[in-house]
Amino acid sequence: MIHVPGNRLSGPQRLARTCGTLAAATALLLRAAGAWAVNSLPGGPAVGQLDLHPPVTKIAAAQQDLHYMMLYICVAIFVAVFGVMFYAIFAHRKSKGHKAADFHESTTVEIVWTVIPFLIVIGMALPATKVVVAQKDTTNADLTIKAVGMQWKWGYEYIQGEGQGIQFVSTLDASQRALSDAGTPQGDDYLLKVDKALVVPVDKKVRIITTANDVIHSFMVPAFGIKQDAIPGFVRDTWFRAEKVGDYYGQCVELCGKEHAYMPIHVKVLSAEDYARWVADKHKEMQAQADDPSKVWSQDELIARGEKVYTANCAACHQPNGKGAGAIKPLDGSPVVLDSDQGKQIHVLLHGQNNIMPAWKQLSDTEIAAVITYTKNHWSNKTGQTVQPADVLAARK
Repeated sequence: MIHVPGNRLSGPQRLARTCGTLAAATALLLRAAGAWAVNSLPGGPAVGQLDLHPPVTKIAAAQQDLHYMMLYICVAIFVAVFGVMFYAIFAHRKSKGHKAADFHESTTVEIVWTVIPFLIVIGMALPATKVVVAQKDTTNADLTIKAVGMQWKWGYEYIQGEGQGIQFVSTLDASQRALSDAGTPQGDDYLLKVDKALVVPVDKKVRIITTANDVIHSFMVPAFGIKQDAIPGFVRDTWFRAEKVGDYYGQCVELCGKEHAYMPIHVKVLSAEDYARWVADKHKEMQAQADDPSKVWSQDELIARGEKVYTANCAACHQPNGKGAGAIKPLDGSPVVLDSDQGKQIHVLLHGQNNIMPAWKQLSDTEIAAVITYTKNHWSNKTGQTVQPADVLAARK
């Protein structure tokens, strides 16, 4: 064997080192796979799933039936066409003395290969059209909810029916984001767990109106058979009627930016009685949060309240340390946060900024005042400034 002087390795040595590296990497992957033994998630993705999601609405069931019908027709056409072709090749081959027929412009053949495909297309189009028309019929809804896509969370507003007036923002649970940042996935609902689920009653027609604040998103829940794009400046709608109580999961399925994978949808379907209780509790919670904007708070009170608002709504993008990431600007040391003109930061929270920072008008005046006061007096930001709810209320007008 010829050894190369210095630190260079011979061919066999390089091969051995490469094999050792691959073996170590393989062992690491196997160990990681063993550490996270994922199971099927009821209402969500299943391990080794090949078929469509088990339907819980009539529309989803019709879509699955349509899928199978199209599959059977395509298989039948495949078997028939290739069966005839292979039979003709085998039974009429030249070695058996057969001679190719010499004909063209056969009226009979042209009629057959025109009529049969036409009938097949009609047979496929009629049931497909029936399902598509049913999907688009959003009339006579028992409950209407607006779903607003934003980078990277969903805002829900109940605008008609039981629960009217309820609104909240649903974002990826903070524990899930921490697991992702650490590279340690855990749980069957990894990256599907949210802090606030969309709650609807069973056996009620629910109309979902979709739009977006920034870029194109898409609202999809496979178990319901719904998928509707959410486009800035446009309003689209879809509907479902869940026939089974339970938890059902979906995701934004339109590539909407670097954190597209962190935009799950969780729909909780409750019985009529449980839904009525949830609505009553939610209204009480909203009334409790509807603070008097004329109340003057101490700075310590606002900072304590603002920390909770920041953790629930801002930390996912700006990070708990306020340093931001990528296109997300840091709040620690931010010129806008440090500026003595408090109106600049209030304007950003009310109206958004640069198509990245969404508007947070859905927060109360007190919540916005609290989170601004918190950011102005946290981390290295020691401005000593205090923003009162009345300042936010004035900026809204």
